[in-house]
Amino acid sequence: MATEIYRDAWGIPHLRAGSAIELARAQGRVTARDRAWQLEVERHRAQGTSASFLGPGALAWDRFARRARLADTARRCFAALAERDPETADWVRAYADGVTEGLAGATAPEFARAGLAPGRWEPWTPLGVWLATHILFAGFPAKLWREQVVRHLGADAVALFATDGPGTAGSNGWLLSGERTVTGQAIIAGDPHRFIEDPGVYQQIHLSCPEFDVVGLAVPGAPGIAHFGHAGTVAWAITNAMADYQDLYRERLRRTGAGVEALGPDGTWRRAARHTELVEVAGEEPVEVEVIETDRGPVIIGGPEGLPEGPDGGVPDPAVAISLRYPPRVTADLGFGALLPLLRARRVADVDAALDRWAEPVNVVQAADTEGGLLHRVAGRVPVRAAANRVRLVPAWEPGHEWHGWHETPRAGLTDGVAVMANQRGPATPLGVEFAPPHRADRIAALLARKERWSAADQPSVHMDTHLASAAPLLDLLASLAGLTPGAAALRDRLLRWDRRMDADSADAAAYAAVRGAVVRRLAAQEAFAALAAPPAYPELFLPWLALVPRVGYALEHLLRAGELYGVDRAGAARAALEEVAAAQPPAPWGDTHRLAPWRALADAPQDEPGLSGDHDCVLCTSAVPGVTDRAARGPAARYVWDLARREDSLWVVPFGASGVPGSPHHRDQLPRWLGGDLVPVVTDWDRLTEESDV
Repeated sequence: MATEIYRDAWGIPHLRAGSAIELARAQGRVTARDRAWQLEVERHRAQGTSASFLGPGALAWDRFARRARLADTARRCFAALAERDPETADWVRAYADGVTEGLAGATAPEFARAGLAPGRWEPWTPLGVWLATHILFAGFPAKLWREQVVRHLGADAVALFATDGPGTAGSNGWLLSGERTVTGQAIIAGDPHRFIEDPGVYQQIHLSCPEFDVVGLAVPGAPGIAHFGHAGTVAWAITNAMADYQDLYRERLRRTGAGVEALGPDGTWRRAARHTELVEVAGEEPVEVEVIETDRGPVIIGGPEGLPEGPDGGVPDPAVAISLRYPPRVTADLGFGALLPLLRARRVADVDAALDRWAEPVNVVQAADTEGGLLHRVAGRVPVRAAANRVRLVPAWEPGHEWHGWHETPRAGLTDGVAVMANQRGPATPLGVEFAPPHRADRIAALLARKERWSAADQPSVHMDTHLASAAPLLDLLASLAGLTPGAAALRDRLLRWDRRMDADSADAAAYAAVRGAVVRRLAAQEAFAALAAPPAYPELFLPWLALVPRVGYALEHLLRAGELYGVDRAGAARAALEEVAAAQPPAPWGDTHRLAPWRALADAPQDEPGLSGDHDCVLCTSAVPGVTDRAARGPAARYVWDLARREDSLWVVPFGASGVPGSPHHRDQLPRWLGGDLVPVVTDWDRLTEESDV
């Protein structure tokens, strides 16, 4: 049969072909039509060549991509895939070829603005895009932060700052078994929380061929539907497991006449791979990058001459660099062997078997089928190694920090017919160090307990809940204050009456956020934390993980509830913050300052910043950075409801639209629904679709 492309009323592509290979080619082609600029930005990011057209602002990423050997790792993974699983390799190759074909007619206006012409996608490019998209998911830069905390405050201080940090990606997800639904069939619902990008990081799509028929959320640049899919008789969804599967090693390097050597754990100096690469930078001279790889992994910070600044923020340490060890670099496997089996899945057992091949990133997965099968498990590859590796930097020259195989991935069940995943400590606990606070998970569970039977249409009420349980420690501290000025006392009393909902139209929510921000800034300014205020001169890319004010903001609960905080007068900080906000103009509603701030590759692109409800620890997780900004760069990158009774009753929405082309009628048509908590119907009836073309 000819490959057919249909669209629904929201411009979402529905593809039908005679084989999985033909379908992959069509998926690549239609994705290039809808997301040409986005795809090319991601291809260049995977290669470490984005500064060539985006300019100096992209150089920090390109340096990291080159030094971490992302493109080379993707090539290795594809070569291994071709040898181990030639069918999947041909399927990925067909997708890449389809992207190249689709890019030939690209008309996205950003290309002209950036002076960029679309390039050719190689068979390994989708793997490179996947790796570049997820390399920071496990938050390995947090180990740089913990190293600083331990050095300046001691090991006990690590737990004080332990919360999901600015570089991690989370999600909400919940599974209702048939006994808890009005239809008697399961429902899976949730929303992945990621940096909000324009175009969006997820693509709504429908893929159909004689082997399978699946609707779901694809990652533009990668074939298939990896994370969120509904195949009619079975559906699946994921959240970030918050597992720790990447290590940072302190390396001792030295130059020799033949190159660079690294000191190993057996006391032997061994030759490290070394070469240089030239990074082109639009408007500036090219930058040379030295690429070094030891037996542990690529050196991403420093070199034979040491770190730019010593570990105590003082003189350079001439003996230390930092290398990164990450599973795909070690195994030459990104887990793409799971993608076709996922599409072909008919039952939970099929999804389960497919996920045994999963590698990166490590996820908590929920699945259900129409025969009553349920699945709640962790999927991915986590190395077995010393506990110290998981917490901070470890010395490459000392034994005991090697990897010894892989952890078994844990499984869990349901409680009262419900399973909730929200990056909290759960089945993945043995595999991680830092997890999200339990507030979102607890709130979702409490909401679902309010009713015995749920429908698919009921789920947005959970998606959009704005209750902020993490406000309790600060409000308790405010309640204990005495001797306030009349204005501060009135503000304090107002906040104690507040319903703790972070609604966009709530002035009380804005007042709370203002006081919280002032408290965070005052705590961060305390002398006890002065040594953490100026991080070592690590590469710019890692600075968000090392910034003190956001760290205090995200860990505020722990810092306020600790028995003692290095002599810091927390009540005094809260009092001063309350007086400061009371003396200022009354805060406008929360949505006036809590606005969506999506990332766009071209910084001069027009900005559209609608006001938002929610906050970092709400189920409606629209993450501001307390003490820094109320604007939200992270939030629900999609919402979905998978109904196992009737797939046609499933629902979804993305922040902007199906098209990434400015001016397209489907570029931003879902934004009002996303803002209001409304979802778009999932359409699978071909008679209700409009055929676009035969290709």
